[in-house]
Amino acid sequence: MSSIQQRAELQRRIWQIANDVRGAVDGWDFKQYVLGSLFYRFISENFAAYIEGDDDSINYAELPDSVITPDIKDDAIKTKGYFIYPSQLFAKVAAKANTNESLNTDLAAIFAAIEASANGYPSEQDIKGLFADFDTTSNRLGNTVKDKNTRLAAVLKGVAELDFGDLHGGDFDASHIDLFGDAYEFLISNYAANAGKSGGEFFTPQHVSKLIAQLAMHGQTSVNKIYDPACGSGSLLLQAKKHFDAHIIEDGFYGQEINHTTYNLARMNMFLHNINYDKFNIQLGNTLIDPHFSDEKPFDAIVSNPPYSVKWIGSDDPTLINDERFAPAGVLAPKSKADFAFVLHALSYLSAKGRAAIVCFPGIFYRGGAEQKIRQYLVDNNYVETVISLAPNLFFGTTIAVNILVLSKHKADTRTQFIDASGLFKKETNNNVLLDTHIEQIMAVFDSKANIEHFAQSVPFEQVAANDYNLSVSSYVEAKDTREAVDIAQLNAELKTTVARIDKLRKEIDAIVAEIEGAEVNG
Repeated sequence: MSSIQQRAELQRRIWQIANDVRGAVDGWDFKQYVLGSLFYRFISENFAAYIEGDDDSINYAELPDSVITPDIKDDAIKTKGYFIYPSQLFAKVAAKANTNESLNTDLAAIFAAIEASANGYPSEQDIKGLFADFDTTSNRLGNTVKDKNTRLAAVLKGVAELDFGDLHGGDFDASHIDLFGDAYEFLISNYAANAGKSGGEFFTPQHVSKLIAQLAMHGQTSVNKIYDPACGSGSLLLQAKKHFDAHIIEDGFYGQEINHTTYNLARMNMFLHNINYDKFNIQLGNTLIDPHFSDEKPFDAIVSNPPYSVKWIGSDDPTLINDERFAPAGVLAPKSKADFAFVLHALSYLSAKGRAAIVCFPGIFYRGGAEQKIRQYLVDNNYVETVISLAPNLFFGTTIAVNILVLSKHKADTRTQFIDASGLFKKETNNNVLLDTHIEQIMAVFDSKANIEHFAQSVPFEQVAANDYNLSVSSYVEAKDTREAVDIAQLNAELKTTVARIDKLRKEIDAIVAEIEGAEVNG
């Protein structure tokens, strides 16, 4: 079986399992158990492979817990960030799941022990609460302990049966890791697609993530670190990892997320893509009023798909106008629309050599008031490199055609580039998608800054300023007229012929009517 076939079969099976075992439980509510079980299996096998090294004579799962010395445990936690005893491994628990009458409490104890193993170590905050949403006592699993255990056992057995290849003897190589990571992303993507409006809040489709990551890292052979101020499940950050060799992102992946469940998904996602605890830092909290990483900035690459037009405290907090992120613009984003607050936050965290690529609601580019003043600040200071309009229905939870705003502090001139990519998409059943060829087209013109009729224009500063700092792509890139060209001379000739035919028909009809009326009089 080829790797593509293996991946497709794995995805088919994992979604089948996710649906089969949840029973009457809503898929959205049940996702934590499937995702959590996959994560539990991954860290178990990853940890066992680390302990075994390349020594085929060692099978960690078969060792008694008693052989683990304090030194072994200490070294392992310092390296991996956590510790799992042989008896706590996923495979050992899954093998006895169907007959274990205390499965739910055993799982809760194991998860608590894995998290507690990091206490007092540098990885403590990265591990703490990872399993918080895997509630083994929840009534979602069933009303009785037996019902709960039956469903938990079904999830564990289903995940245990997934074929990630032979992982014994330390053979936990990149292809296995990729399969785990892809399976996790596939599940998150499917849950997002089926979650309605909320789906877009925690997952950016991979094809769009790929474009955003390439924009943010374009032309940089290495970046110090990459940051997403509204990271959701971490999909945008991980696209940067997929697009470039890991070593090019020198100091790791940073993100902040306001939703606790999604925050846990993001941290799991990092581990599942083999990003060690010391190479990522995901924090929980409200980025706009409780920002993390001010001591870590600036960042060479920033990617973000923040929530569109959400309410925030804004001017109700008088201290925010003095915040170093918002003060330079001289005005706060409207309380009912926080979009530009996220933009200014990202700009504040951006390095002199870096780029930020941010998904934006199109209204912020043409509305007046505070948003116009913020646009003026951005344009006057030459921070806006490019605005790209995308096709509609590319994202989960919304059909609108969004824009990508690319910010830079090292522009070569004062022109602003506008790209109309609204015609670049492939229509699929539920959503439109960007193909790699579409991304290549966008990146080529982003790089060249060439003017291409109906597609891209680089506009002088004076023209943008004279247009009230309107940054809508449609104001500068003329849409292609797809209407059929009309030959006026030919149309007039055809009209003339048609009118003559009508006149002739009218005369013929009048003659017939007159003949009928004459016959009636004579009769």
